[in-house]
This record gives sequence, C-alpha cells and structure tokens, in this order.
Amino acid sequence: MVLYTITDRVFDRRKALALFLLLRLRRRQNLRLWIHPINQNRRQFGAYHHLVAELQLHPDKHFTYFRMSALQMEGLLSIIGPTIRREDTNYRKSMSPKQRLAVTIRFLATGESFTSLAFQYRLGVSTVATIVHNTLEALESHMLGTQIPVPTEDIWSTVAAGFWEKWNYPNCIGAIDGKHIEIRAPPNSGSLFYDYKHHFSINLLAVVDADSRFIYIHVGDYGGASDGGIFSTSPLKRGLEQNRLHVPAPSLLPNDGPEGLMPHVIVGDAAFPLKPYLMRPYSGMNLRGPKQTFNYRLSRARMAVECAFGIMAGRWRVLLTKINMTPEHVDTTVVVCCILHNYLSNPSDNRRWLEESNQGQMCMRRSVGEMGGHRPSQEAASVRQRFTDYFQSAAGDLPHAD
Repeated sequence: MVLYTITDRVFDRRKALALFLLLRLRRRQNLRLWIHPINQNRRQFGAYHHLVAELQLHPDKHFTYFRMSALQMEGLLSIIGPTIRREDTNYRKSMSPKQRLAVTIRFLATGESFTSLAFQYRLGVSTVATIVHNTLEALESHMLGTQIPVPTEDIWSTVAAGFWEKWNYPNCIGAIDGKHIEIRAPPNSGSLFYDYKHHFSINLLAVVDADSRFIYIHVGDYGGASDGGIFSTSPLKRGLEQNRLHVPAPSLLPNDGPEGLMPHVIVGDAAFPLKPYLMRPYSGMNLRGPKQTFNYRLSRARMAVECAFGIMAGRWRVLLTKINMTPEHVDTTVVVCCILHNYLSNPSDNRRWLEESNQGQMCMRRSVGEMGGHRPSQEAASVRQRFTDYFQSAAGDLPHAD
C-alpha cells in the first residue's frame, strides 16, 4: 500500500522551499537590525556625506575642522588607503578609506568621545572604535620610518647646524623633554600611572631639532616615572653611552672658539642628569655672570622642544583631553600625533597652533635650576664649563645674552 505519493513529495518540497524563503527573509530582517535606524540614514544625514563633502568647497573651514588641508589628507590616503580598505559584504557596503581617515583625523583634532563621533557620522560606537584603532595602526606602521627616521651622522650634523643658526647653541644635536599624556585610570594599575600632577598618565620622552620636529620619541612609560628616570633606562641613553647612534665626532665650536674640540650634546632641563653628551642648567635661582649666561643660552635652545609640544597639542587636541583608551592604544595615538606633527610641519601653521593651544606657556622659558640632585661626572662638568667659557668669549658671545 503506497502512502507517500509523487504528489506528496512535490507538496513537501514546496513547503520546504516556502519555509526556507521565510527563514531567509527573517534573517535579512534581523541583519538589518545590526544597523540602528538612525544610522541607516547615514548617507542622507551623516556628517561625512554632507558636512565633510561641503568642506571641500571651503579650504579654510576644512583646515579648521580637520587641522589639515584636503590635499594633505589625500596625501595620507595615498599612503594608507589600501591598508584600511575593507571589502563589501552581501549585507552591507563597507565604508571607504576616505571616510575612515576622516573619522580618525577628527578624533585626533578634537579628542571627542567615540560616542560623540558615532552620532555625528551615524555609525555604531564599536564601529568608530574599530575604525580609529585600525587607521592609527596603519598610520604608525606606514609612516613612522619615513617621518621619524633613525638619525644618521648627516642628519645629526644638519640638526647641529640648525641649532646654531636658529638658537645660537653650538654643537647641539637636539633638545629633550618629557610630556605627560592624561589617560583614564587603567583597571588594577594601582599608582603606576599616577603622576605628580595627581593625574593618571603615560609619558612621552622626545628629542626635537631646531625646527621643533621630532627626531626621537619614546612613548608609554608610566606617568609616575620622572623624565630623568625614563631617560636613564631608555634606548637613547644606552645608544649615547655606547656610541651607537652615529653622533658626529667632536668638533671646533663656531668662530674658532678657543675651547678646542667639543662633543655634540643634547640640551635638557633640570630634570635630566648632566652628562658629557647631555647639558642641563646650573642649579640655583639667583645666578649671575657666566652661569646665568649659560642657563639663558641653554634655556633658549630648549624652547625648540617646548614649542614642539605646544604646536602638537594645539593641532591635535586629543592630547589635551583625558584619553579613554587602553594604554596600548594611547601609545599608538601619541606616536601618530608625533608622526603627523612632522608630516604637516609648517612655520605659518605652527604659529597658529601655538596661539590656539592652551599650553602656550610650554613654549616660554621656564625657571631653570628648580631641581637638583644629579651628581655629574667630572667630564660632564668640564664640558659644561667649556660651553660656559665659550658663551663668555668673543667667539660665542651674543649682545642680547646679558
């Protein structure tokens, strides 16, 4: 007795097909729910498709919004575009590299929260976070080596010439300082990131050239560590101590100074130790005569690094906020800010960022000799004394230094 006929099988196949189509329709409806109704109108109302597109017609407004020109952004896009491009899927169209870069640069320019950017660009908060992290990583990996290359002997010599021409400090191959970047307290970190200003922070240790461009950066040490302490364990100190950084050989000071061959040095403030390759000011608040002149000349040269921090914070205002990221992501953010600082460096723009920065005092001479405690070697003290004598001599004197 046949109970299951051909007609039954056809009917069952039709039911199965109908059920499959129904389930597929429901699945598509559920997939649509991945995108919030507000964000589904991204092309109609999102900032990228309207405001950013309109800014292209107004270069000054574009520069104010992104802190760089449209042409400069296109330059960045040509470098990292293929890396940050994503493929479309069956259910959604991926965002273009240009939009990803726009969201990331706006984050650096303002320090706005991912939630705020998500509302403006009509994206999910997690989507914004992923975009920013991936784009910053691409900028670091593609541009660090070209924008902050490992210095060669020729680079050091060019830096030294710049410091003499612009800041009147001879044989100077850089100005060094540290900057605290405030962060949200990482979980279970105790007091490691807690700094002397009673904030949680990481430290940026940097050396800059005479034009306030970064030539060395060291990012990520705990905020509780001092500048001098960070330097003492840094690759920079080890390289200088072991003569592995291609620093030029000692040379005569300009105008045939009588001091003989002098080493090339980095200039720092009182937080750093006095070394044969690292000059710091004389301690004391009421110095007179040669020591006062030396401190003036050293402090003047150090303005290069103070200006660098002021310019960078003025342009990339994320550095003036309490950054709500993991320490690892904060490190990447700071490195990229340094990279873009060099990439975009321009004297006229730099003046604008210094004026806008609420850290403008960073580019002013600070009191020297406010710290102490570093016991220098006899060689280091001798090098500093020879610079002191040079600044008092006819070869090295400046009329405005008294």
